[in-house]
Amino acid sequence: MTVRLFTWEERPDLAERGPDSADVWPEYNLHGDAFDDWWEPLLDAAQFQFALYDEETDTVLAEGHTGPFAWNGDDAALPDGIDAALEQAVTARRDNRPVDTLCAFAAEVAPAARERGLAADLLRGMSALAARHGLKRLIAPVRPSWKERYPLAPIERYVAWRREDGQLLDPWMRVHERLGARVTTPLPESMLISGTVAEWESWTSMVFPESGEYVFPEGLATLHVDRGNDRATYWEPNIWLVHPDLP
Repeated sequence: MTVRLFTWEERPDLAERGPDSADVWPEYNLHGDAFDDWWEPLLDAAQFQFALYDEETDTVLAEGHTGPFAWNGDDAALPDGIDAALEQAVTARRDNRPVDTLCAFAAEVAPAARERGLAADLLRGMSALAARHGLKRLIAPVRPSWKERYPLAPIERYVAWRREDGQLLDPWMRVHERLGARVTTPLPESMLISGTVAEWESWTSMVFPESGEYVFPEGLATLHVDRGNDRATYWEPNIWLVHPDLP
């Protein structure tokens, strides 16, 4: 297998050949309030979106989606969540503001290509892309992959859990840490996803008979259902991981 990184700017033909988002993310994750407004404008910056392409099989195995903005290196100044970071990246480009930091927004591996170490390759590719554009660092508002197993645990506690060997419990966080990233700010309200009760019942294949808090499949936290106002609201938690400064 010969895998190469190509940005969408270099190979526009690869932009439509990556993994289907519906095969990578839970259905509800495709309906973020801020993402509805800012995701497509982020993808317009083709120089910061890339594919891991297998030349032998003519297949896109994975995609990385990133965008730059300015950050002074102070953890306290990190955006309040992935929603805020996404807006910041898009508006920085729109307004032609100075940028110095690359933010990782999504790392998508095709289901058939999993268990090949491509997640780490995506992160390495993001760091290389940041260096190519003269940026100082790579940061990521990470969606912990095992948090769905512990939806009632506060994100502030979950991200500190470690195995007996001292490594982080969460596999996706562990990949970042092995590449030198440090765990920084927990984000209990990182990504807002709201909809009608019927929409959430469709997204989760559940029924919500009354108002209240619900655990649901693949949710990282609980869903708040307000039947009186026909509204269901979910805040997905994330955690900022900051990779080492680039040379």
